[in-house]
Amino acid sequence: MASISLCMIVKNEEAVLGRCLASTAGFADEIVIIDTGSTDRTKEIAREYTEKVYDFSWRDDFASARNFAFSKGSKEYLFWLDADDVIPEGELGKLKKLKARLDAERPDFVMLLYAVGFDEQGKPSFTFYRERLMRRCRSAVWRGRVHEAVTPFGTIWKEEIVIEHRKKKAADSERNLRIFEKMRAGGEAFGAREQYYYGKELYYHKRYSEAARELEDFLGRSDGWKVDKLDACRHLAKCRYGLSESKEAIKALLEGLQYGIPRPELCCDIGNWFFERQEFAEAAYWYEQALKNRDKSGMDGFIQEELRGYVPCLQLCVCYDRLGKKRLAERFNRLAEWFKPGTDACAYNRKYFEEGRK
Repeated sequence: MASISLCMIVKNEEAVLGRCLASTAGFADEIVIIDTGSTDRTKEIAREYTEKVYDFSWRDDFASARNFAFSKGSKEYLFWLDADDVIPEGELGKLKKLKARLDAERPDFVMLLYAVGFDEQGKPSFTFYRERLMRRCRSAVWRGRVHEAVTPFGTIWKEEIVIEHRKKKAADSERNLRIFEKMRAGGEAFGAREQYYYGKELYYHKRYSEAARELEDFLGRSDGWKVDKLDACRHLAKCRYGLSESKEAIKALLEGLQYGIPRPELCCDIGNWFFERQEFAEAAYWYEQALKNRDKSGMDGFIQEELRGYVPCLQLCVCYDRLGKKRLAERFNRLAEWFKPGTDACAYNRKYFEEGRK
């Protein structure tokens, strides 16, 4: 059977590292832990699972740290996790079956689903495919000081196996922006992915004008990934809203239509633009497109589960009610409740329709 090295970078993760490593039981043949300056019990916990614990001097460069971790992996395939990641029990079984297939089918690069947001019931609400398992070779190289990535290579698989990112402590909200601005101040040229994420960091910090400039520059580049460009259009629209430029926001959203079949997330954004203008027939059209295009198979980029069922149905309920189509409105409220049982919004709507029939 193909052998796998789990390679991790950690710092002050005593609260979650044991949970993470325990969730991988029986999967990895080798565990490599790179510590970038812990002052708690992180390394002590790591040594309970492996002797391969190494120190690495942090230099504001995630790719550098991950490449050092990969350099210490000795098995045929390299697999990575963050300390606050968890492999659910059912998904671990799928991973072990995937491992059993590696010898016969020999993929070079395997992408798995990464769940980074969760709803009130703890179910994944925000997911995307992420590089996770790759053959140990010269192409397995991380690039990017922040939001580092490995460019896909060779035979690429996508597997519907979910790794969950279950944080227990708040991240340093200034760290990424600080690194980007240090790069900019030092005259470092930004790659396409770095410029895209720099624009998003500026947006998160409500620096809308600067964010819009960076995102527009990114969209003008020829070397950006298509899924990143679509997301950049959505964030550019959010910047325009932040600047009270509603007409410019819809232009940014419509620019996203050039990147393939409209994704539900983009359809909902366009629907919301019309909804805010009380143009309910137009809004309903786009919410219905969100439902028609909700199939996730083979889809790259960020997947927001609520925008693929519950939210467009709830919005369609309101749109059709405003358009005087009560039966259709009630039908979509029932469908919204099917997607997400027990919400106050659906219960309120149900009572509203029941009282309307009296």
